[in-house]
Amino acid sequence: MQLYNTLSAEERAQLIDEAGKERLTLSFYAYAKIEDPKKFRDELFIAWNALDALGRIYVAHEGINAQMSVPADQFEAFRETLEAYDFLKGIRLNVAVEHDDHSFLKLTIKVRHKIVADGLNDETFDVTNKGIHLKAREFNDLLEDPNTIVVDFRNHYESEVGHFEGAITPDVENFRESLPIINEQLQDFKEDKNLLMYCTGGIRCEKASAYFKHQGFKNVFQLEGGIIEYTRQIKEEGIESKFIGKNFVFDHRLGERITDDIIAQCHQCGKPCDNHTNCANDACHLLFIQCDECKEAMENTCSTECLETIHLPWEQQVALRKGLQVGNKVFRKGKSDALKFKNSGELSTQALAKAAAVETKDIRKKIKIKKVLIGRAEHYYTKSKIAQFLIENKELSVGDKVLISGPTTGEQEVTITDIFANGGPCETAKIGDQITFELPFRVRLSDKLYKILQAENA
Repeated sequence: MQLYNTLSAEERAQLIDEAGKERLTLSFYAYAKIEDPKKFRDELFIAWNALDALGRIYVAHEGINAQMSVPADQFEAFRETLEAYDFLKGIRLNVAVEHDDHSFLKLTIKVRHKIVADGLNDETFDVTNKGIHLKAREFNDLLEDPNTIVVDFRNHYESEVGHFEGAITPDVENFRESLPIINEQLQDFKEDKNLLMYCTGGIRCEKASAYFKHQGFKNVFQLEGGIIEYTRQIKEEGIESKFIGKNFVFDHRLGERITDDIIAQCHQCGKPCDNHTNCANDACHLLFIQCDECKEAMENTCSTECLETIHLPWEQQVALRKGLQVGNKVFRKGKSDALKFKNSGELSTQALAKAAAVETKDIRKKIKIKKVLIGRAEHYYTKSKIAQFLIENKELSVGDKVLISGPTTGEQEVTITDIFANGGPCETAKIGDQITFELPFRVRLSDKLYKILQAENA
């Protein structure tokens, strides 16, 4: 029985496009005692895979934390899979205000020690003694109270692009770092101040509020459902947003706009910008803020060193990062010395620009290209610069635009001007034909040949 993904992100994006169905981006969490997380994980994968539900989910003995993309027409069926478990009956699903059919392109469910890495020993305090949950209007009202201290329990790269007015925003890279810092900073306010806390979807505050009550804070409140639910409520009820800027989210979007205010700057040139980028160098993957102009000039990299690296032969790139921890394990989250404006903005509530006046490019243009897989590479004749492919699906004609994709080749778009099929010239190659045509770059056996049907934002 299948308990893992068999499709690449590209292949999944293609299927989503071909299906043409609206998808909902949502999140939920629940603290509960799960006796067998592995069994629970496998049950969820089987049920959700059948519904074409995608996402990143963590399960542990203490509960579940999920960020997902679900077909809109399967929403009720998805909810029924949750109702099968007592602790998930009637659970609130935080549905994003902005939707993106490509927010998640794989179904990944992992068993972890904890559903959020908080660094706490849960045996030392009552994790069920949580703070008072507030809805959007109540949260706004308490913000206006001069006796209130509001704390952002997200990381610096999240609060840099958007936060609540007047919030304390710890300069931390993970949740567990923020707890002792805030505890020490607010020692003198335990008795007489309202401690108001918030995070993205509410899960971090569930544990943080209990922790701070254990530390002696008397008046502890938390934003119910986090910024995601707050946004839904202010839009539905016409409430003024006290949150300014963009809410960082942990999917392909990397952000959901709440207000038009841009309060951050490009880390490379200082231009008003709040779009995050992952460095294209696989040995770096630094998460930082990059404007469209720098994105184009630096080819999605964070430094000249990384720019030079991505142009090296693939084998050399692999050799350079041998033995290094790469990807998410080495994120410095915008702290690299290569970034001149890494401390820009100082988390001001003053807008540097308005989003409506800034033209942004689609950072996932390659996923939005409408294409269909038609074949695979078989050989490349270096001296004559001729590539050979086997047509396995649909036809290919002179004048068609194709995309050749592979881990080393990258993504190359070309227009077919001449085709030789089975040794002779032809106008249209059919399924089963072995074709050749001239290419200025080398192809490899792992490369796939796509026929481009439509390109959006090209």
